[in-house]
Amino acid sequence: MKSEITKNKNGIEINITDVNDLNGEKEKLLEAFQECTEGRCTCPTQEYEKVETLNIGGTEKTIQLSIKSRENSVINTKEIEKCLEYTKDKVSKKE
Repeated sequence: MKSEITKNKNGIEINITDVNDLNGEKEKLLEAFQECTEGRCTCPTQEYEKVETLNIGGTEKTIQLSIKSRENSVINTKEIEKCLEYTKDKVSKKE
């Protein structure tokens, strides 16, 4: 899994590529990100408190996350990188 984080005026965009779909990794990642959209994020960061909305999209081979920050909040991309790594590790440990 590779990820690229891009800041924009409303928050950040995350493009995830090279998802190993042979072991169902994409589906597991989508499930983990869905937990975040439902307010059940388990990432070890406080950045979730700065999130107004999280939208999930993508194609057959990619996942795209669009995160809008709350008013007067700036999302720390370094913390989001840690969160993505945590989620990747969590997913890879699921059977």
